[in-house]
Amino acid sequence: MATLYEIHPDTPQARKIEEIKDALRNGAVMLYPTDTVYAIGCDLNVKAAVERVRRIKQLSNDKPLTFLCPSLSNVAHYAVVTDEAYRLMKHLIPGTYTFLLPGTKLVPKLVMNPKRKTTGIRVPDHAVCQSLLQSLGNPIISTSAHLLNDDETKPALDNPPGRAELFDQLDKLVDVIVDNGQEPGYQVSTILDLTGPEAVVVRQGLGWQAVANWVSGVSE
Repeated sequence: MATLYEIHPDTPQARKIEEIKDALRNGAVMLYPTDTVYAIGCDLNVKAAVERVRRIKQLSNDKPLTFLCPSLSNVAHYAVVTDEAYRLMKHLIPGTYTFLLPGTKLVPKLVMNPKRKTTGIRVPDHAVCQSLLQSLGNPIISTSAHLLNDDETKPALDNPPGRAELFDQLDKLVDVIVDNGQEPGYQVSTILDLTGPEAVVVRQGLGWQAVANWVSGVSE
């Protein structure tokens, strides 16, 4: 049974954040809220925990995992960011966007796309996520918790499970549940591929309209 932490949505309690941080460093997998959907995550640098996330979501090793960073400057440690990509990201961070970028050597192979050597990175506009990232000092894996078999390149369901149902579903699969008292969102992030000369929208999600005039279109 997972340990439940009730966290204030706007001013997360430092003591509870520290306890979750310690659990993550020791290999815990958590269910936690983000500025899009509830996510399953762990410390990016704990291989056994990343492997557990893959098993929970039934993801093969060739499926890249998205992770959260606290800021644009931190993203630059884990990805190659061109000047063009930087200018676009600066307008959108923090927010509901996932950026596909070439990974650096700091990104574990288990997280990246093995063929393209790319990774998905987000900088969330969310107090609980930011508190966890600052306390942990490492990126946090973030993969949608709503559907264990979900193809995350497709929109989420119109009728996702409520918070209590989601907690019950994953209670025996994760070690930590972070509850900020808010119902799970159901709209996924907008995915932008920044690996080429022009930004391309891979998936339309939250905040899509804000980038509609800046990108080349939607990749089917």
